[in-house]
Amino acid sequence: MEKEKSLGKLSNLQLELLKVFSQNLDDTQLLEIRELLANYFSERTTNEMDKLFSEKNWGAEKIEEWASDHMRTKYEKK
Repeated sequence: MEKEKSLGKLSNLQLELLKVFSQNLDDTQLLEIRELLANYFSERTTNEMDKLFSEKNWGAEKIEEWASDHMRTKYEKK
């Protein structure tokens, strides 16, 4: 029920971005802002993964394990 309520509302991030994007920016400025946002979220993700690897005492072998795992859904032939 709570999720249904929030579907019609904008998040605080969306509201802040609307303020930023209410200005007319040239294509270069728009690209710079997109890159800033991408870099911000990329850095956050990297930091969270570093934290997870540290907490779980994982190393490169964990990445190799993931690379060799087959996690696709098996579909039965009809």
